[in-house]
Amino acid sequence: MYKWLLIIFCSLLSACSTPLENYRNETPSLALETFFNGKLQAVGMVQDYTNKVTRRFTVDMVGRWQANEGVLEEDFRYADGEVQRRVWYLSKLSDGQYAGRADDVVGTALGKTEGFALNWGYTLQVPIDGEIMEFQLDDWMYLIDENRLLNRATMKKFGIPVAELTLYIERINN
Repeated sequence: MYKWLLIIFCSLLSACSTPLENYRNETPSLALETFFNGKLQAVGMVQDYTNKVTRRFTVDMVGRWQANEGVLEEDFRYADGEVQRRVWYLSKLSDGQYAGRADDVVGTALGKTEGFALNWGYTLQVPIDGEIMEFQLDDWMYLIDENRLLNRATMKKFGIPVAELTLYIERINN
């Protein structure tokens, strides 16, 4: 009973998010084609709905852009020894908007930048116990400075938050 009350309470809180427009005049401005160009390293974790850390990982990334098209290769190494690779195909659209595709993303991720922040949403396929489950992600990136970025994403199932991802990304002497 308490578990369901907690889930309902958390879903009500998640409906009260900050609008992206609040960051419009904040600097430095986030441009994916600038930050995600070259070598990057990241550390991160996944927390379940009770805030328990369920996974820890590192990521080696390489981004390359030509004009408005980019490729971001991500190699994940989890604390339990699992490795995973994701390759994003990114497109810069008009007015600070971006689109992204990857093999484990259903359809196209769509997002927009304002000032130092980006918010995008997409459906991610995640293997769990031999089954592929789909989660909707509300993904936020915050540029701290030209070399560091924080990424936080809420994973939802049926509109209910079930996990949080936190990722610290740093550019490597590009």
